[in-house]
Amino acid sequence: MTSGSGSLFGEDKQSGPQATAPLAERMRPATLDEVIGQEHLLGPGKPLRTAIERDRVPSMILWGPPGVGKTTIAQIIAKMTKSDFVPFSAVTSGIKEIKEVMTSAEKSYRAGRRTILFVDEIHRFNKAQQDAFLPHVERGNVVLIGATTENPSFEVISALLSRARVFVLQALTDADIRALLERAAVRESIPFEAAGLDAIASIANGDARTALNILELASQTAVEGERLTPDVVRQAAQRQLFYDKAGEEHYNIISALHKSIRNSDANAALYWMARMLESGEDPLYVARRLVRFASEDIGVADSHALRIALDCKEAFEFLGLPEGKLALAQCVVYLAAAPKSNSIYSAYGKVVEDVQQTRNDPVPLHLRNAPTRLMKSLKYGKGYKYAHDEEGKVADMDCLPEALLDRRYFEPQSIGDEAGIKARLDEAQAKKKERNDAE
Repeated sequence: MTSGSGSLFGEDKQSGPQATAPLAERMRPATLDEVIGQEHLLGPGKPLRTAIERDRVPSMILWGPPGVGKTTIAQIIAKMTKSDFVPFSAVTSGIKEIKEVMTSAEKSYRAGRRTILFVDEIHRFNKAQQDAFLPHVERGNVVLIGATTENPSFEVISALLSRARVFVLQALTDADIRALLERAAVRESIPFEAAGLDAIASIANGDARTALNILELASQTAVEGERLTPDVVRQAAQRQLFYDKAGEEHYNIISALHKSIRNSDANAALYWMARMLESGEDPLYVARRLVRFASEDIGVADSHALRIALDCKEAFEFLGLPEGKLALAQCVVYLAAAPKSNSIYSAYGKVVEDVQQTRNDPVPLHLRNAPTRLMKSLKYGKGYKYAHDEEGKVADMDCLPEALLDRRYFEPQSIGDEAGIKARLDEAQAKKKERNDAE
């Protein structure tokens, strides 16, 4: 927690939000020393704090999860630098509103006043809308502070990103949230048990706003004089899971699921899958990823894996929610325990590389069908040997184009079912070589 002479919250209620405002708004910090967490940016001597104290604030992107203080920091910057603070929502504003705000900001700049334009959820602006900020940021008409929960590398245009510093805010720890809740409860005269505040901190997932909202709701729904206990908290709030089906966290968690199965960690794989399902992810999306995994990371090392993954998908479609979740869980455990091989994945990658980077030579004549007299006259099919008629079911003929005869795409491993496949392929190759040598 950032040290300093100020308290966690401003003490002058009259100068702050009205008493009827939500608790989270009433508790909003008014100075840098009151901000909880973000010591890596706002602690003494840290980069963002130094820039603010020296009144050399650049345009910036504040990137971090919900409820960690992005809006609060922007407001404090405006206050400390004596700038006009103009909040701007990407949800409700368009090009017209941007131009109006910029015209006003330019007039203020010429009059010697600086404008801090705070753009909440900047990732929701399209390219044209983001482009509209560029000339005004370049000329210094505004200091742009964008807030986003999404990775700005993907969501903010490169031209704007190159003109702004990115500061990464971290989720608050349970200890941070616990201190925040205790201060708020004492100030608001809310009776509580320590375990009750711990329960809120666990549910909040590092989101200060969520934590304060739960505290306020629990205090309003509790019997008069009743202390906030874990039971009271659970009755007043539904668990908020940090997950965004369309955002970066979606990809982070599916990556964690895939890599946990690959590492044969069934417990971790079940956890990450449950995080997705209980947060509202489409179960069929998870099922599709499991089918992909069966081919990508198991392949022929376990010949049953792909069939089990497809059976899992079919079982879920038949059962639906919530029973179908168990079919997904069963599949996850099976795939985690199965022998792993990426031979098929690697082989196909090598094949694609050759297909894209070498000549697409014609099919050798002996591999072509010859259904017409003309095709036969052109020697289609000449030299073809029917494998079923050959000893060991292997003919001594090449099946790749001449330029690729030495290529070996599939490199089987001696693991699980793949060991048997390797043995059979090695045997076929040996027989073919033996016949070629005999000739």
